Amino acid sequence: MKFNYYEDTDSLYIDLSEKKSVESAEVAPNVVVDFDEEGHIVGIDIDNASKIVNLKHFEFDVLPLKKSA
Repeated sequence: MKFNYYEDTDSLYIDLSEKKSVESAEVAPNVVVDFDEEGHIVGIDIDNASKIVNLKHFEFDVLPLKKSA
């Protein structure tokens, strides 16, 4: 998962997968979800992000991380 913030457009893109997006749907004002060819969510695009989410604070609870060799 990757978080990409673009200050010039105040947009936040959350990459959930490396698969290519083939379809998009606006699910709420300024929030677009991208889907792959199988209908799985691959990304979330949030316009006017600084007005919708707190960009100064990220908190992670429990993540299933594996150590790399």
